[in-house]
Amino acid sequence: MSEDKNQKPDISNAEFDVLDALWDGYPATSADIIARLNSRKAWHEKTIKTLLSRLVKKQVISFEKLQRQYLYTPLIAREDYTKKETANFVSRMFKGKIAPMVAGFANQNSLSRQDVDELKALIEKWEKNND
Repeated sequence: MSEDKNQKPDISNAEFDVLDALWDGYPATSADIIARLNSRKAWHEKTIKTLLSRLVKKQVISFEKLQRQYLYTPLIAREDYTKKETANFVSRMFKGKIAPMVAGFANQNSLSRQDVDELKALIEKWEKNND
């Protein structure tokens, strides 16, 4: 799975839900994806198939016809998409600075002890690798 590093597909929230269900296991048929999504929310089959078609047109997923079924595969890795979305969010909302974002969570008491421990570990790893 690869993608032009400078391009980020414009994916709606609904399309992301379909892509997320596909990332759970692929290649997958539309029936597989419908079953996964319907365990989370009640969407009509036609809606999901429309969203799959949009993702194909946006070159986010591909398909292969196997007899009477289409097998869908993502063309972008979950990790790559998540990194780009995170960087885009931090850039837009916090002018590219991470500290104000973390401070916002800390000030609202929405950081758990586990969150703080994970942040400390990340900082220690960064310090070790950047000394």
